[in-house]
Amino acid sequence: MNKDTQMTFIGHLVEIRSRLLKSAIAVVVASLIAFIFADQLMVFLTLPLKTAELVFIDMTEMLGVYLKVCLTAGIMAAMPYLLYHILMFVTPALTPKEKRSVFLVLPFIIIMFATGIAFSYFVLLPPAVQFLTSFGNEIATAQIRISSYISVATRIMLAAGIVFELPVISTFLARIGVITPEWMASKRKYAIVIAFILGAALTPPDVVSQILLGLPLIVLYEISIWLARLVQPKPVRNEALPEVPSN
Repeated sequence: MNKDTQMTFIGHLVEIRSRLLKSAIAVVVASLIAFIFADQLMVFLTLPLKTAELVFIDMTEMLGVYLKVCLTAGIMAAMPYLLYHILMFVTPALTPKEKRSVFLVLPFIIIMFATGIAFSYFVLLPPAVQFLTSFGNEIATAQIRISSYISVATRIMLAAGIVFELPVISTFLARIGVITPEWMASKRKYAIVIAFILGAALTPPDVVSQILLGLPLIVLYEISIWLARLVQPKPVRNEALPEVPSN
């Protein structure tokens, strides 16, 4: 490794450290602000749980739950700033045209992340909670540990927010020519399998929530193919130069 390469490598490490530090500070600050509204956040998160009683059995359990809720809210609130630093680290390697594409998709990244969270809260979480808490209730009364419920709820919301970025990411990659809609269409059967695997990995162990997340993933993949067709670069046609008449 020559001296210039070593300096470049060190410079990248310094930049990564700086951006990670700024991102961590942003998450901490957002989490501290979220702590002010911790009670309201707890009420909001527990609204889908209507058929069971929440309990805690450890002395420090509620403190841990509040900290987890505030940290999750802090990550969600700081997501635009985190994405900004990720893009700022990546964009030096892109062409000016590709950089413009990055900044054009940034608002859509935020919108789709928020859409995924809203989808998980209003569509995915209520039936999953209803199924899990009512199954077998003729034998035993459901008393759910609040730490267990909050872990499931925050995991589903973050997972849905991330997977809803699929159309935006695929559209951007197709726009800069990294992937093609034809390639995505050829991998459709693998995408369907992966969608249900992710649904099983990111949701509680029940068929209802796995299907409720797997099916939207498949729909998002089809939307991604359609968007990729719209934005893929047009092939450049090499037009023949007019022949110069010979003397």
